[in-house]
Amino acid sequence: MSEFESLEATPERAALNGQEEMALDSVQNADMGFLHFVEQSDWVGQSLFVVLLVMSVITWYLVIFKGLNHLRLKRHARRFLDDFWSATSLDQVENKLAQNNIKDSFSALAYQALNARAQQVEHANKSLAEQAGNETFIMRIMRKSIAEETAKLENGLTVLASIASTAPFVGLFGTVWGVYHALVNIGLGGDVALSNIAGPVGEALIMTGLGLAVAIPAVIAYNAFIRSNRVYLARLDAFAHDLYTFLTMGTKNGKGA
Repeated sequence: MSEFESLEATPERAALNGQEEMALDSVQNADMGFLHFVEQSDWVGQSLFVVLLVMSVITWYLVIFKGLNHLRLKRHARRFLDDFWSATSLDQVENKLAQNNIKDSFSALAYQALNARAQQVEHANKSLAEQAGNETFIMRIMRKSIAEETAKLENGLTVLASIASTAPFVGLFGTVWGVYHALVNIGLGGDVALSNIAGPVGEALIMTGLGLAVAIPAVIAYNAFIRSNRVYLARLDAFAHDLYTFLTMGTKNGKGA
């Protein structure tokens, strides 16, 4: 190779070396991902990360568990209502409920109301005042059953509401903490170098994103469960009205839910 060719190849080799260095830098920068910023944060930042992670796990557990439970309750309720209104007598309904078929709020309400009615039948020969007291007793039992089912449906919603309201502020605290570390590094380094502020600023952005990622699913799930519970309890209340009318007067005021 002549001297001219070697001189001509030198810029090409330099350009190739520059490309290799840029590729190496990109690989190194790729390592500065999510876990990198978490690892380089102090115990406060890592504690906030753990808190947000626990909140996220609890949120998705409640979303999956309560979502499947709501689907199961609606399926069993629909099946029970079909069996109830197609039954030829209350004895047939009582026999089905006695076979451990209480799997939803509607069947639990009917079971307790039928038991209260059985007690009323036992005292049928009493005075009118006492019979009126028995009807009030049936109403109290049904209201108690509805209150118990309402409490079951609302179980876990307080946790979801708490996570939805506090997760953004936990992330905001992590953001403030990351910006504080960035300012400290600038003060110690004496210049606004990217290497001094990249880690703390990255930590701050991650905490902001985590706080929103935890809060948004919690808010959506909370609103969805509140609406689902409202519709379900409205149907239960309508069925309770029909059932009470049927038990006390012997007639059906529609088929409820």
